[in-house]
Amino acid sequence: MMLLPLLFSALCLKYALAITDNCQRSCFPAVNFTMPTQVPSSIDGWWCPVDCEHAFLGFSYEVTSCQNLSQLNADLANMRKTFNARYVRSYGACDKSGFYNNVIEAAWQNTLGVHALIWFGFDGGNEWEMRRDDLFDALHTNPKAPFVTRGVQFGSEPLFDDVLSHQSLTEQVVLAKKNLSDVRIPVTVSELAYGYQERAALDVLGEIDFINAHILPFFSTNATTGGAAWPLVQQDMDWFIQNGKGKKIYFDENGWPSVTSSGVQPNSANAVASVSSEEAYFQMLDSKCEALKKGPCGGVGWFAHIYSDQEEAGYGIYDTQGKLKFPFQPRSSC
Repeated sequence: MMLLPLLFSALCLKYALAITDNCQRSCFPAVNFTMPTQVPSSIDGWWCPVDCEHAFLGFSYEVTSCQNLSQLNADLANMRKTFNARYVRSYGACDKSGFYNNVIEAAWQNTLGVHALIWFGFDGGNEWEMRRDDLFDALHTNPKAPFVTRGVQFGSEPLFDDVLSHQSLTEQVVLAKKNLSDVRIPVTVSELAYGYQERAALDVLGEIDFINAHILPFFSTNATTGGAAWPLVQQDMDWFIQNGKGKKIYFDENGWPSVTSSGVQPNSANAVASVSSEEAYFQMLDSKCEALKKGPCGGVGWFAHIYSDQEEAGYGIYDTQGKLKFPFQPRSSC
C-alpha cells in the first residue's frame, strides 16, 4: 500500500522534475478534465500531481445551512464554470445524516476536488468526534469519495482556539492517517501560523501530509489595506516554508473582509475593511502568482474565503443578494 506522505511531500521532493514534465496531461480536477461516466477501478493516475497545482484553486464554502443536493450542484457548478475552480473547501458543519454523500455527488458532477473539514466549532464539546466518524464512514463507503476528496482537515484553527493540546491533535492526525490509508486520503490541519507558534506545535506540523494555512492579514497589528498586505502574507508563508520540510502549502482560509462585524474586528487602527480593499487583496494575490509558484512542491495554491456573504459577512465574493461584489477572475496557473 502506498504511504500517504509519499503521495505528497516526499513525492514532491524526490520526483518533482518528473512530475513537472507531466503537468499538461488531463487529470482530475484540471480545468480541461472530462469526468468519466463510471467510477474508475483504481485511483492510480487519477489526481493531478500536487506539484502541478498553484495559483487560484477555488472557494471555502460554508455548509452550516445543510444545502440540499440541488443547491450544492448549483453553487459548485458556478464555481467551476464561472471561475475555473478546481476545488472547494468545506467550512462549518452540517450534522444531517448523509450530508457529505451529497457533497461527494455534487463534487463528482461538477469536476471539483474537496478539502473536507472536521469542524470543531467555537463552543468546546465533543461534537467533532461524531463529525469525524460520520465523515470517515462516508469516505469508506461511498465509492466516489476517494476520487473527489483531496484531503481531510481538522479545524478550523484547533490550535489557536486551544481545542486540543498539540499532543492530542498530533495523535488525532496519526489515527486519521491510519484510518484513511486504505482509501489513500491525506490528512491535515486547517490552522494559522500563529496557532502553531503559540502552542509550540511543530509535532503537528511534522505529522500532517500537507499544509492548509490560514492567511487572514486583516487581523495583523500591521494591517492597512488589502492591496498592501503582501508583506503580511509573505511573513506567514515564509514561516510555513521554513518549518514545513518541503510540504505542499495551500492557503485554505484566505481573504480580506469588506465589512467588520462582531467577530471580525481589526487589531490595527489603519486596517481598512471595504469592498475595494477586499478586491485589491485578491488582485494582489493574483499578481503574485509567479512568486507563489516558487513555493515548495510546485508552488502555493490558494482558496478564496469565502464564496458568499450569506455564509460569512464581509468575506464573500458574492454579496447577500447573490451579486458579485467585484470582478473576480484570478489565474489558475502562471
